Amino acid sequence: MWTSLKTILSRPAAEPGAAQDHSLSLDDGRAVTVRVVRLAQARRMTLRLDARGPVVRLTLPRTASLRSGLDWTATKRDWIARQLDALPDVEPIQPGMVIPLGDERLALDWAQGHSRRVVRDGNTLRVGGPEAMLAGRVLRWLKAEALDRLTQETHIVAAKAGVNVTAVGVGDPVSRWGSCSSSGAIRYSWRLILAPDAVLQATVAHEVAHRIHMDHSPRFHALVKELYGRDPKAERAWLRSHGRGLHGFGRVS
Repeated sequence: MWTSLKTILSRPAAEPGAAQDHSLSLDDGRAVTVRVVRLAQARRMTLRLDARGPVVRLTLPRTASLRSGLDWTATKRDWIARQLDALPDVEPIQPGMVIPLGDERLALDWAQGHSRRVVRDGNTLRVGGPEAMLAGRVLRWLKAEALDRLTQETHIVAAKAGVNVTAVGVGDPVSRWGSCSSSGAIRYSWRLILAPDAVLQATVAHEVAHRIHMDHSPRFHALVKELYGRDPKAERAWLRSHGRGLHGFGRVS
């Protein structure tokens, strides 16, 4: 039933933070990767589906038995199958598609004879070169656009809050849309550029507020509301409803 695939990190599996991958066969024949992670602060076993699938994260307390955790996961096959079925359809990048960019929509115009550099012309995104390179070029452009917009918005909100942000970066995390370190660096999911402008702005307000309150206390939420201008509950709801769709953009499988 279980097949160990590989150790992701070089540390022993029992060490907090280390991860191992195992393969689980579902009743319908699908195979899913179970990524085992031990956390010192974990008090019970938990499962969470990676929005990019098909990977399930199994979190174990430091002293928990790996075999017990895997056996428990095997009893959750039906739940895992339902979660996989609920994943959004992948949306590969292809000529003629419409790409969401904040509140705007850009038509992707590809022709081999166009310049290989991605160029925006009004509501058109134009790029050339081999079609096999199209997705990579468009994704790099979107990530650069995301970094630029998020950097500008972060510094505007940080100035309003009277705090310093030491660095702004983007990545492609699964479980969060942004993070703020105690050193003052903030990182975001680049996929926020695909969301409505208000959602991006609310996320920035959330992360900048962490420069003052590194928690989710009432004072923190009051500051987010002040920085954003209102309660961002609608924007949080939008991410809950559409977040998985954002993770499907640009993927082929």
